This record gives sequence, C-alpha cells and structure tokens, in this order.
Amino acid sequence: MAKKQAPRLKIIPLGGLGEIGKNMTVLEYENDIMVIDCGLSFPDEDMLGVDLVIPDMTYLEENFDRVRGFVITHGHEDHIGAVPFAAQKFSVPFYGSEFTLALIEHKLEEQKVKTYDLRCVKAGDTVEIGCFKVEFIKVGHSIAGALAVAVTTPVGVVIHTGDFKVDYTPVDNEPIDIERFAYYGSRGVLALMMDSTNAEFPGYTPSEMALGGTFEKVFDQAEGRVIVATFASNVYRIQQIADVAIEHGRVLCFQGRSMIMIVRIAMEQGILKIPEEAIVEVEQLENYSDERVCVFTTGSQGEAMSGLFRMANASHKLNIGKGDTVVISASAIPGNEKAVGKVINQLFSRGANVVYDRLADVHVSGHARCEELKLMMRVISPRFFIPVHGEARHLYHHARLAESLGFGEDSIFVMETGSVLELSKRSGRIAGSVVSGNVLVDGGGVGEIGSAVLRERRLLSQEGIFAVMIAINKETGVLAAEPEVISKGFVFAKESEELIEEAKAAAKEQAQAFAISSRAEWGTVKTLVKSAIKSSLYSKTKRVPLIMLTVIEVE
Repeated sequence: MAKKQAPRLKIIPLGGLGEIGKNMTVLEYENDIMVIDCGLSFPDEDMLGVDLVIPDMTYLEENFDRVRGFVITHGHEDHIGAVPFAAQKFSVPFYGSEFTLALIEHKLEEQKVKTYDLRCVKAGDTVEIGCFKVEFIKVGHSIAGALAVAVTTPVGVVIHTGDFKVDYTPVDNEPIDIERFAYYGSRGVLALMMDSTNAEFPGYTPSEMALGGTFEKVFDQAEGRVIVATFASNVYRIQQIADVAIEHGRVLCFQGRSMIMIVRIAMEQGILKIPEEAIVEVEQLENYSDERVCVFTTGSQGEAMSGLFRMANASHKLNIGKGDTVVISASAIPGNEKAVGKVINQLFSRGANVVYDRLADVHVSGHARCEELKLMMRVISPRFFIPVHGEARHLYHHARLAESLGFGEDSIFVMETGSVLELSKRSGRIAGSVVSGNVLVDGGGVGEIGSAVLRERRLLSQEGIFAVMIAINKETGVLAAEPEVISKGFVFAKESEELIEEAKAAAKEQAQAFAISSRAEWGTVKTLVKSAIKSSLYSKTKRVPLIMLTVIEVE
C-alpha cells in the first residue's frame, strides 16, 4: 500500500503580484486558512468611472467556514483598503497594530460596516489563528505601526516582511528588530515572502532622518508661506517638518480630509507629538503674517480635488501665489507623473517657488533596496524564497538577487496571482491555481462592472454615442414614422445634418426591407439596421461610435 502523503502548506497570493497594490496572501493548512493583508489598488486610466479595485475573494468565499482570521501588516491603502468588503463577508478577527486598526475602523465607519472584530497587537505579541501561531515583528516603513509576521505552521515557519526598510535612525527611534529575524533564521525558516518594490535599486534606502537638513534649508530660505504636500499616512515625515516649522516660529494648518483625520488619530495615540497651541484652523491664518505660516496638505500625487490641486487652481480658501514656497515631499507613483507635472507647472505659473524631488532631497522611500534585501535574506536564511509586492520586473530582479546569494532555482518561486504553492518541509511545487483577479468598485456597486461595460465606456469616451429610434406598426411591421437620431460625443447634430440624414436613410432602407411578423425576428432586423448605420457613418467619418438602436411598436 502506498504511503499517504503528508498534508502540505498552501500559499496562495490573491493580489500584490505583478502589480503595486491589492495585497492579499492566503496561508492554508488542512482545515485552517489565515489571510495576510487585504488591500486595494486604484483604477488604471482605462477603467473609466471605476473608483477602486479590490482582490477577487471567490476562493475565500468558497471556503468561508475555514477562514480563521486576517493579519494586517500596516495601514497603507494597498494593505487595508479592501478590509470593509472582507469584513462584511467574514465574521473573523482582523489583527493589526493600534495605528493600523484606527485607520481600518475609520474606513469601516465610512462604509457603514457595523459588525466587525478588530484585535490590537504590538511587536512581540503572539496570537493563534487556527493551527497557525503568528508572532508580530517590528519593521520600519513610511507609516507608523508597521509589522512583519512570523507564522509557525505544522510544516515550518513562514516569514512575511510586509513593506519595510532597514532604517537604523528612524524618527520614532524604534528600528527594525533584526535580532528577532535572526532568532528565527538560526532555528530554521521554511519560506520567506519579502517586499520587492525597490529590488531594482542598488545600495541602501536613505534614512527618513536624512531629510532633516533639506527641510531646515527650505524654512531658512522661505520668505512667505510654506505649503507642504505629502502622504497623510507618513506621520514621521509630518513630525520632522512640523518640528522644523515650529522652530522657525510658524503655526501649522492641516488641510485635506485624510490629512486632518490621520493627524488627529496619530496625535491621540501619541505617535505625533505636536503642541496643540501650534495648530490653527484655516480661518485663523489671516491673523498671522505669511512668514509665520506652514500648511500641510494632501495632493502630492496631483489628485484632482485634493488640497494642493485646488490651491494651485484657485478654488481653495488657501490659494497659492507669488511669495509662497511649495514643497512636494513625495515621488510620483508610476502612472501619476503627468498629473504631478501638471500641478507643478500650475504652481510655477502662479508665481510659487516649488521644491520637488528633482531639485532637492525632499523624499525617501519606505522600501528596502538591494543591500537591505540581501541582509534580510542572509539573516533569515530560508529554505524557500518568494518575492512579493511588486510588478513583474520587481519580482524577477528580486529573484536574481536571491540567486546571487546562492539560492537555487528550485528554491525560488516567482508566483502569479492565483497560483497555489504547496510546501512540505523539504520540497515545494506550484500545484494549480484558484479563481483570482480584479473586482471593480463603482460607487455602491461591487463587482457589477465587467469587461463588457468597460469596453462600452471606452468606446463612449473615444467615439461617442449614436442613438437611433425606429417606430414600427404593430400590425403591419412597417415603419410608422421617420427614424429619430440623437448624437452625443460623435458629431454635432446641427453641423452634420447631411451625415445624420444619410444614416437615417440607411436605417430606413434596411428596416423597410423586412415586414416583421413576430418579435422573434426583431433581433435579425436590429443587427442588419445597426450594420447599415455603422457602414454609413464609417464611410463618411472613418469612425464608429457606440450605436444604440431602439425599436418600438405603435398601434
């Protein structure tokens, strides 16, 4: 009799691979499933009208009775953004640091999710989630409360770093806990999943503290107001700039909904240490001369309707003008370069002095570069290595980095979203895949927008719509009136009467060629009429709009 195969640990990424964002990883062993992170991504340019993109959770829904809990590594949107949607589906605990859970709770309240189970942990804590024993480990990142996880499974230890950098001089004076990673490395780690975002870059990511000198210089030279646009979640950056501003005798004003909310939470938790008397409301700024004002705002990515965007376009209470110094303390996320450039140009045109990453050191990444990644690989020394969190090029660069340290091809798994990696204590293999992909959120609709709708939206945006209504006599099947046409975004009707009349004639000719005896024949007639309209329009314009044909019966 053949020996029964021992159960294997399954690692299933449902997002975060081949992309930046939408992070979600499943760990499964027999009847227990735990999930690491639950993030979103923002829509691509061709996802017209879509608000958010979240992971497809079909696999978890199909196995909902085995899902024991979610672990959230930190509070960035690409790791917590889908929590409100998951919390409505799974009545299980969500574990995270105090700051992470405060951000999640705010999102849950916004989405009107009333029932949820948030459990606060800190570095050094251990929790049991089904058969998994999870320890939380301090890491450095561009947000407070970032944690890695060491998951002890029946097969071995799996470490997931979350997003991290090795910063020996962090603003909060709590550096990454290399010692704890080394502890696990000395005892044997089965698999390491590690942040790949900066795997293309050699060397080390600079410390957050390295920016202090730049900010000192900005405030020394600024003669008027200083407006700082940065990520609201980077409270360490906000702390540094606030300290310098206060030293220069300036009051602080926070603008942008997320900026105000996150600063409030961080101050309540003691993460941000800013004297209350140094903070003023926007209406109070008129009581201070320009050289005594520092404004923090959202909009570092050029987002439409953000604080900086509206200030640059004179639609805000704090319109930017000559004498103002604007610091954009962030680098453009891939895809946002044009939007950021447009805002910078607008700021210059309004007479502001703009300081951004091409001109000065006003931003450092929160992700580890090659030397830090190599350090972690050496310290943890896993049997298997799985690069995560990154586009395809990031994952492959990270894999090559592992190869340079002696990892064999059979111990490195560059996975795709939905792939199932099965691990035993000594071997690993890709064993199929599960349902995965994008779920589009459009207003209150979740998953209601599919590829067909997006194709129609793209066609509408590019070529417009040409709607034709034909009235047919119910008894005879012949036209009861001339076709009616509405053109939007294709041609201007008053200037294209000849084109429209030709399209009407083409539709009329095809419709009159058939006497409709039953509704079953309408489909054929509609197809022929739409084809005639399409040919007529294309012959004149070399363009084809979205053609909508409506046939109605009249007595």
